[in-house]
Amino acid sequence: MNIIIPMAGMGKRMRPHTLTTPKPLLPVAGKPIVQHLAEGIAGMGNSKVEEIAFIVGHFGEAVEQQLLEIARKLGARGRICYQEEPLGTAHAILCAKEQLTGPVIVALADTLFYADFNLDMNQDGIIWVQRIPDPSQFGVVKLDAEGLITDFIEKPKDFISDLAIIGIYYFADGENLRKELQYLLDNDIKEKGEYQLTTALENMKKHGKRFRTAEVLEWLDCGNKDATVFTNQRVLEHMKDEQGLIAPDVVLDNSVVIPPCFIAPGVVLKNSVIGPYVSIGAKTVIEDSVISNAILLNNGQLRHQLLCNTMTGQFVTLVGRPAELSLGDYNTLVS
Repeated sequence: MNIIIPMAGMGKRMRPHTLTTPKPLLPVAGKPIVQHLAEGIAGMGNSKVEEIAFIVGHFGEAVEQQLLEIARKLGARGRICYQEEPLGTAHAILCAKEQLTGPVIVALADTLFYADFNLDMNQDGIIWVQRIPDPSQFGVVKLDAEGLITDFIEKPKDFISDLAIIGIYYFADGENLRKELQYLLDNDIKEKGEYQLTTALENMKKHGKRFRTAEVLEWLDCGNKDATVFTNQRVLEHMKDEQGLIAPDVVLDNSVVIPPCFIAPGVVLKNSVIGPYVSIGAKTVIEDSVISNAILLNNGQLRHQLLCNTMTGQFVTLVGRPAELSLGDYNTLVS
């Protein structure tokens, strides 16, 4: 089985953090978002993952090596594929056409999920969904009495279904998916100005493919700062019984950590209360502060802080008393 992960987007809603780091590589509970995603998919399947194809923009060699290492840790070959223009999900997936063979899972890189089922690889296709109150910003599906998908609708203006497509798809026949995606591009078939995967899914259904849904227990979005901080909270809650969330060399000088928290090596905490739901990157120093529900990246220097619902980048210096922040790399804020 191969995994295809489109991640070439600019991540504009996550700025300033994505000015220096691609959104899927931003850390949540100590790991990049895309690593959580790949591990979750690999742990759910009944087949060994052979290749993981990451569809990227030109993020640079360091980022590409990091992605290849994620694949290697899962025992798979990593492949870097490039999407030169943002022309939609169907176009992005086809950028990994060489990996569209045999059973394939396609997973959008800003989605995390928790589920309690094993993948049924005997189905033609499976679309992961979750019921949500307002599905107007998502693709949705309609089902018949047997639970088969009858319609795929991209971002409906009027209510059609509350089963939102969360961005994870299984296809038993990758070659057939490749053929349908290529048909869209060859015939310039677009929806709302882009080549949409839902259009290919509708064509596959018309040609006899049978798709079923799989509902997840929890769907976590990393589309903006607030959503990512909340996702960090939920992932830490799921990980709270795991060992090693706090590195053994963390210095606790008159400080308290309220779990669950992730604290990386080399962190120094002085006269501070940290947690719950805080992830702290390596070599960060925090003094005289109270911090909860936050993601703080590597090499930060924070003093006299009272922070909640906050995300800070690498090499940030904060002195003063702000209450809620979204601050990018290499910023200094003194108040």
